[in-house]
Amino acid sequence: DGQFHSVDSSDMAFKQAAMLGMREGMPECKPVLLEPVLQVSVSVPCDFTSKVQRLVSGRRGQILGFDAKPGWKGWDEVMARIPQTEMHDLIIDLRSATLGVGTFEWSFDHLQELSGKVADGVIADRAATFKG
Repeated sequence: DGQFHSVDSSDMAFKQAAMLGMREGMPECKPVLLEPVLQVSVSVPCDFTSKVQRLVSGRRGQILGFDAKPGWKGWDEVMARIPQTEMHDLIIDLRSATLGVGTFEWSFDHLQELSGKVADGVIADRAATFKG
């Protein structure tokens, strides 16, 4: 009836009711996993542009294009979209691939649905957390 009763209105009772409601309701909602995707601009000497493109692709990134960096003779600017989870240690790999001179800037771009093996891995990790 939605009212407080001292007999059955404990914190634990509300937590159990919420958990049961979520467990029953979530499958009917057809939930999806979303991941943040970043707009990334990588600045590198022209000699390293192809290495950076491979680096971005290896991180599930999408190359949007590249062009000469304005005001920086001999440098390119590579524009890409990369999932935020793939940005971990990017600076280390970028500096390794460019003899220590490559840099990047990023900003949030959008959320996209996560699917395939990556989504399966997230779901499995989450299920293991609840069991353990």
